[in-house]
Amino acid sequence: MDAVADKPAAGTTGGPVAGIYEIDTGRAELIADGDHPDGWLLKLNGVQSSHLDLGDPLRLDFEYMRWIIALVHSHWPVPADRPDEKLRVLHLGGAACSMARYLVAAYPQSRNVVVEIDAKLAGYVRSWFDLPRAPLLKIRVGEARQVTESLSDGSRDLIIRDVFAGAFTPKPLTTAEFTAAARRVLAPGGMYIVNCGDGPALATARREAATIGAVFRHTAIIADPTMLKGRRYGNIIIAGSDVPLGQSPSLPRELLGGAMPAHLWDDSEVRSFGRTAQVLTDKPQD
Repeated sequence: MDAVADKPAAGTTGGPVAGIYEIDTGRAELIADGDHPDGWLLKLNGVQSSHLDLGDPLRLDFEYMRWIIALVHSHWPVPADRPDEKLRVLHLGGAACSMARYLVAAYPQSRNVVVEIDAKLAGYVRSWFDLPRAPLLKIRVGEARQVTESLSDGSRDLIIRDVFAGAFTPKPLTTAEFTAAARRVLAPGGMYIVNCGDGPALATARREAATIGAVFRHTAIIADPTMLKGRRYGNIIIAGSDVPLGQSPSLPRELLGGAMPAHLWDDSEVRSFGRTAQVLTDKPQD
């Protein structure tokens, strides 16, 4: 059975301290944000992984996280006077738990389970950032696919996959078989969102779009225009659901108004984008 990391790491005194820390999967580096006194950047094996503001859980520094949240809010609006949406959220990939912490603040009745493969990192994060406790935010130490496949049908409303080994997501978390498992775990009307990292050729993003489109009836993509034109490495957000996505007329305007303006592609555009790509499967040759 997977462990639950709801206690700080052994030997830590609490609170963030800048430095380099040995973790189970390599090294974590915690860096104070020079522009914001309460901000902290977490790097894993040299790659920027998370940013967290101790004073404001609703502040997300990474643009792709703001895109994800914009899509979530368009799917589950939060009235200012009644933020009582009872979302059941599975976060695949933990790091500093920035997204889960945000959702606890935005949806106080939500229940967030964060799956993190690195037990030592999970303990450090608990110690550094004074995260909300279970049942609001639970860190489950385990491998993302194994945990997902162990969950009951229809037990989650939202699944966010943000797992990387270096610059890319491990293949077992991208295949049609895994995507079908995620769909099984989602309740009707639920949403599966992935953060896909890719380079200028966009080969990975096209295959992920084709795969998610093969499993879900409706899809959407959010990314900045430069990324969508294949001009750099970056993040593409791909979502799938059994109901239409991105229907709010305010969503495209919100995405264009960010620090890094992004475009929203509807289902037809996503399917056109992935039309010539091969669906990812568990078969070794794929």
